[in-house]
Amino acid sequence: MSRVALVTGGTRGIGAAIAVALKAAGYGVAASYAGNDAAAAKFTKKTAIPVFKWDVGDAQACADGIEQVQSKLGAIEVLVNNAGITRDGMLHKASAEAWRDVIRTNLDSLFYMTRPLINAMRDAGFGRIINISSVNGQKGQVGQVNYSAAKAGLIGFTKALAMENARKGITVNAIAPGYIATDMVAVVPQDVLEKSIIPQIPVGRLGEADEIARAVVFLAADEAGFLTGSTLTVNGGQYMA
Repeated sequence: MSRVALVTGGTRGIGAAIAVALKAAGYGVAASYAGNDAAAAKFTKKTAIPVFKWDVGDAQACADGIEQVQSKLGAIEVLVNNAGITRDGMLHKASAEAWRDVIRTNLDSLFYMTRPLINAMRDAGFGRIINISSVNGQKGQVGQVNYSAAKAGLIGFTKALAMENARKGITVNAIAPGYIATDMVAVVPQDVLEKSIIPQIPVGRLGEADEIARAVVFLAADEAGFLTGSTLTVNGGQYMA
């Protein structure tokens, strides 16, 4: 029987690529999303991967959503915390709302999604938790104090949780993508990409979502049991940690 994986923010961009790659690797996969019903319907029609709608920044919604997924697919053994948003702006101009929204979705969600699953994983003696960080959580970025703080916090969460559960057969790892050709990066003006971002990437291009997805499949495998507490940087050499 195939293992069950849940990917948050799994109907678009990096999340969609992860969900598709896990399905191709033989996992039973569910994808959660927050608000874009049209994109979710298109994703399901194309992939036949079931989707579930809830707000990962809401503790009760996460508990209820996880219960729905497990009632349909079985116990979740692989959790990919991918959901994230940006609310960019210089700190001296930023609103408290922009700070709260990003921390809530990008960092609080790790607790809300992982807490309902961790005891069952411990009891089963197996689990894979993979958290999607960012190069900007490692090095910082102008105009992204909120986002960088959340993604850096995610790495600390990963390390501590890995230590707590290493003897229970549960691995907890992070992936820190660089600039990936997704909708989130598409909003960056082309001249900024060409003049300011791509020149900083030694391989000379944006990454592809499939390249992140392949890293997730690697970390999710049963055979990856000796790799935990790590942050895998997939950024074309832009930042070497």
